[in-house]
Amino acid sequence: MRKKTFAAAAMLAAATMTLTACGSGDDSGKPVAVVSEETSHQAATVLDQPFEKPDLVLTDTHGKKYDLRQETAGRPTLIYFGYTHCPDVCPLTMNNLAVAKKALPKAEQDKLRVVFVTTDPGRDTPAELGKWLNGIDPQFIGLTGDFATIQAGARSLGIAIEPTKKDKNGKLVSVHGTQVVAFSPKTNQGYVVYGEDATVDDYTKDLPKIIKGQNP
Repeated sequence: MRKKTFAAAAMLAAATMTLTACGSGDDSGKPVAVVSEETSHQAATVLDQPFEKPDLVLTDTHGKKYDLRQETAGRPTLIYFGYTHCPDVCPLTMNNLAVAKKALPKAEQDKLRVVFVTTDPGRDTPAELGKWLNGIDPQFIGLTGDFATIQAGARSLGIAIEPTKKDKNGKLVSVHGTQVVAFSPKTNQGYVVYGEDATVDDYTKDLPKIIKGQNP
């Protein structure tokens, strides 16, 4: 299994460089996607100094308040920051997680929490998030809310995001880190980080251990 141990501080420093700019695309179907640094060949990064779970209270796809720490306490949890209009990295990552999740026994599927926090709350309403996630996995949790709150939560995990803006061609672009952070059900701390190169096979191999709070 591909893995590497990093200090959380090192991850924080590196994460500010790991940004992907995703465009909304146009009628030609050609998306805008720019990665600012060469993709790492490591799938799972096991942290020797885990992250605290973000103290986020946002709105779920049903329009109800969702306290991230409270709702996911004691459960294996994967958190990803992205947006529904992303043409490439976000849907690929979430679909990879969905496929890997389905390989788990039903009881373990029910334990796992996969949380998708939008980086584009202006467009990602609860209804839009719900519609998008239902097409991937109805059990996935979608959260939206105030951008500054979301940005602070992402930053606490070493994930940099920027407000959605128009590029020189007038296309809406969202710039965001592409890491998936896994939280242990034993400690509620984020102790494994995956880059955008993580595959279905990587997640399929690792999820049974993450659900138990073990190192992949």
